[in-house]
Amino acid sequence: MKTKQTEDKGCASGAPGSSGSSGAPGASASAPAPAPAHPSAASATNAAHLVRSAATCGMPRGVGSKHPLQGTTMTGACAVVASLEAEGVRVLFGYPGGQVIRIYDALYDSTQIQHVLVCHEQAAVHAADGYARATGDVGVVLATSGPGATNTVTGIATAYMDSVPLVVITGQVPRHLIGTDAFQESDIVGITMPIVKHSYLLQSAEEIAPTIREAFHIAKTGRPGPVLVDIPSDITTQLVRFAYPDTVNIPSYRPTYKGNAKQIRMAHTRICEASAPVLYVGGGAISSGCSQQLLQLMSQTNIPAVTTLMAKGILPTDEPLNFGFVGMHGSRYANYALNNADLIIACGTRFSDRVTGKLETFAPHADVIHIDIDPAEIGKNREATIPVVGDLALVLNALNDMFAKHTLRPDTQEWLAQLAALRQEYPLYKPEYDAETSAIVPQRAMKLLSRFINESADDIVVTTEVGQHQMWAAQYLDVNKPRHFLTSGGAGTMGFGFPAAIGAAVGLCASHQQQHTQVVCVAGDGSIQMNSQEMATAALAHVPVKLVIFDNRALGMVRQWQQLFYHERYICTELQENPHFVALAHAYNWKAEQVNSWDELAGAYRRMLASEEPYLLDVRIARDELVSPMVAPGASLDESKDVSNQQQCEKEDVR
Repeated sequence: MKTKQTEDKGCASGAPGSSGSSGAPGASASAPAPAPAHPSAASATNAAHLVRSAATCGMPRGVGSKHPLQGTTMTGACAVVASLEAEGVRVLFGYPGGQVIRIYDALYDSTQIQHVLVCHEQAAVHAADGYARATGDVGVVLATSGPGATNTVTGIATAYMDSVPLVVITGQVPRHLIGTDAFQESDIVGITMPIVKHSYLLQSAEEIAPTIREAFHIAKTGRPGPVLVDIPSDITTQLVRFAYPDTVNIPSYRPTYKGNAKQIRMAHTRICEASAPVLYVGGGAISSGCSQQLLQLMSQTNIPAVTTLMAKGILPTDEPLNFGFVGMHGSRYANYALNNADLIIACGTRFSDRVTGKLETFAPHADVIHIDIDPAEIGKNREATIPVVGDLALVLNALNDMFAKHTLRPDTQEWLAQLAALRQEYPLYKPEYDAETSAIVPQRAMKLLSRFINESADDIVVTTEVGQHQMWAAQYLDVNKPRHFLTSGGAGTMGFGFPAAIGAAVGLCASHQQQHTQVVCVAGDGSIQMNSQEMATAALAHVPVKLVIFDNRALGMVRQWQQLFYHERYICTELQENPHFVALAHAYNWKAEQVNSWDELAGAYRRMLASEEPYLLDVRIARDELVSPMVAPGASLDESKDVSNQQQCEKEDVR
């Protein structure tokens, strides 16, 4: 009996390896920039321009029509695998079942595609999502019909909200059984319609190759997003002549990459007139790979920048003009800069409610230049004075060229002095966090983790779960490269970070970065239990991810709201019967340790990062710790306040 290991690589046809199809996430999104996993700003930009032109032309990222089985007759199942190979897919996340069993059988002989077997289909999508965010490639998922397909929904919604390119392939019952309530039938196309960029229900084997080509093209180009391909199982038995196309012709889908020249000139003029401008940078900047262009514009104009959660890493933290994280838990000085600007240059961002606060009082004196590749985002939440539809990197290139040719600049000296004074008066990291105590203060612990990450000889990518730990990570981790901070922003999906870390690690390994790269997931004790079963996936696939649990025995963020806004009426947020996380990790053959005091933490971090195996740290913090500052829900952005419960925290015995 032969057994195909999930970590083996391969392809049914033996197609030669090729570069994976490229993609990128973003909170709103500019055009995708399929950069290498860990580029400098310049190399990221160059790669983006090279592949972006190919994406605009609709060319496949893999061997395409040069696939060695092009023109041969095969089953529909083999055509699915050959299409993925032609597209350049190297990694596939999935879980087998009856309606995709023939596709899995075809995958058995593959020498190109590495299949990662997860324990739950939701985790497969999150892992593919993490793979896409970390590498810039399109993440690919394979799941069966019915409950297998419906289990992908949360992952698809997460990717959709954050503009992450995925192709999700689901099995479906045979065509003649569709609509009969057949065993394991679900209308996954209908279910996911609001949360996908596009979807297909195939009707013949002849549609397989052109549809998969279109799916990758749509997922990756324009504003990235997930595409669903639903394949009835009887189609996989049909014989078809394999013909993978090199071109895509979708008349109704023509994303705009080059911004309107007149509007860009208007933007240049308005920037020169501003006295208090700010760059408001979102996840679309990560998608576009425009770090270099942003830094060049900031250098030429002396304009400060603030960044959303999804844009963390797009600008170096030590850049003086980078005022960092903005929004509900952003710094008071970043929030002041955005709310009191006379000109907001919105770059690949969507004016999320978690950034703007009360929209009616947001930035009342500001004109808005809104640059985004998705025209639907412009004017959706905040009217744009000057709208510019186009790829962010290309539009910023045009602006930079104008500033290079003209001497006129905005006078921002007084504005910058004002912001600098606020940064000094209201520091995000407060001296009291360093007070001598044996307790583990989460802000201090996150700052220490940041130091270890940045001093490491390895290149370390961080993922997070969702909750208080996510906000502490956003506030205190110094991340200086794009695609090095992966988190669920729009959907706020608990259970995302850990499988995303596995996907990121697999992707970076496949990109030949393994010897220099680690992936660390920062989690809470509540969120980690959403997908803790994926410890088995990491062990089976030999993925040495690192997991740091900030363990306060509570659903900390909801509890914080109950404390601040619901008169401390705590209900269903205190987790009295958590598992013993170290014992749980050992059950999955992980290394693990519990950390109970500050003096133990540095050594534990050091051992974790030095390990070549999956490693869990259960870091025990006080239950009453709060994320600060905070803009209360429904409040204005200028109502950011410090919230603290430090004295109560120190009294609690966390052991």
